[in-house]
Amino acid sequence: MRRAGSVVVSVVVVLVLAACGGGAAPPAAAPPAPAAPPAPDPGLPARLAAEVTGDGAFTHLQRFQEIATRNGGNRASGSPGHEQSVDDVAGRLRDAGWQVETPTFDFDVFTPGAQSLAVGGTPVAGPVALTYSRATPPGGLTAPLVALADAPADPTPACDAADFPPTVRGAIVLARRGVCPFTQKQQLAADAGAAAMVVVNTEAGPLNGTLGSVAEARLPVAGLSKADGDALFARSGTPATLVLETRSETRQTRNVIAQTTTGRTDEVVMAGAHLDSVAEGPGINDNGSGSAALLETALRLGGAPPVTNAVRLAWWGAEELGLLGSEAYVAGLDLERKRDIALLLNFDMVASPNAGYFAYDGDDSDRVGAPAGPPGSAAIERRLLGALGQVGVQGQGTDFDGRSDYGPFIAAGIPAGGLFTGAEERKTPEQAARWGGRAGESFDPNYHTPRDDPANLDRVALDRNVRAIAATIGGYALDLTGPDGVPPRAQRQPR
Repeated sequence: MRRAGSVVVSVVVVLVLAACGGGAAPPAAAPPAPAAPPAPDPGLPARLAAEVTGDGAFTHLQRFQEIATRNGGNRASGSPGHEQSVDDVAGRLRDAGWQVETPTFDFDVFTPGAQSLAVGGTPVAGPVALTYSRATPPGGLTAPLVALADAPADPTPACDAADFPPTVRGAIVLARRGVCPFTQKQQLAADAGAAAMVVVNTEAGPLNGTLGSVAEARLPVAGLSKADGDALFARSGTPATLVLETRSETRQTRNVIAQTTTGRTDEVVMAGAHLDSVAEGPGINDNGSGSAALLETALRLGGAPPVTNAVRLAWWGAEELGLLGSEAYVAGLDLERKRDIALLLNFDMVASPNAGYFAYDGDDSDRVGAPAGPPGSAAIERRLLGALGQVGVQGQGTDFDGRSDYGPFIAAGIPAGGLFTGAEERKTPEQAARWGGRAGESFDPNYHTPRDDPANLDRVALDRNVRAIAATIGGYALDLTGPDGVPPRAQRQPR
């Protein structure tokens, strides 16, 4: 009320003066010029790395757990738990001055029913329909079980057409997991004429996975644990009956996309982490940890930091259903908007309880699985390994195996990298000697289970990773050149 009154008085005074002097009223004052953006601050990376903390990230994880607890124990895409996670992250970013959007996209919801497998009339424990698996006919599918060659040293079983002999036609194919996507395996099996597929884990524990989408799924596909599946390779040719009752429907979910108001928008430093959990648990390490580390960095950085290059952060939906949020985002970019993205950093599981310290192998120097990433990815790997070194830990490479949200970006020719503390794979004695922890056990024995909660994290790993994340984002926001730099915009060749 007081401010409105002062405006009225000012108007009256101007009118009186004009009447007395017989002249025109003085021109209105020009609006103030917008404030100049802050000059880039060379001290930003070090200050940001010092200000973020694992404790700060842990408070965000506790909020994610609270959301899961009041929503049936999970934060899966399409569920109230995920929607509340989106609103929580987006609201806090807006309060910190970030430009925030929460774009929607469609995705397929998969609902499994009865699942069973019998070989030679003997039931086999524990088959799990892979997400988006086709259903078997009513009453199940009966066909010979045909095992593919089982070579323990082969990292790519059922990953090439040559792996499928003519005997698989009309059969239920049995194969090891390997490093290529499940979608690729079942598409090759379908091309060879197989009727269904069973994939056996190479590590202890159940095998869960996705075929990408309803459109990509071509066969009924089940997963088996190593313990339940190992003995079946000796029973190739035995009649088997597979029952997979499945159903899918289309729903909507959201990503969170946030960008600073400062920095060049044609040289964007992008980083992302998936926000959704699996339906089986709250997803606090997978991937509340990456989401919390990114949120901690965002809140300390603020929405108008003293940077050269704009920072764009993403919290993806439906990663657990096949990288759907990141795929939808990249698919919506034209070539010029892809060229605007200088690099993508991905943070998926950064607090595993038996933690390793991995950076994605951008130069393929490890010679494992997938080839090198797009030009610039090798430099990103060096930068991330250096950031881990600054917090006192020696990291090592891990394959660009396509299992997280960097996948659509490297497919589009955008340089990428990221940090990872391990999932269901087992820690080697050499890794335990380097990093501590328990050799011969999974990096995260709670992966995709209800036990993936705040009590089952390595908080030292969380602290180290959030500091390395903050330093790397801050460094690239200041300067994209140098020995650990990425190609300038004019040299980028997105697809």
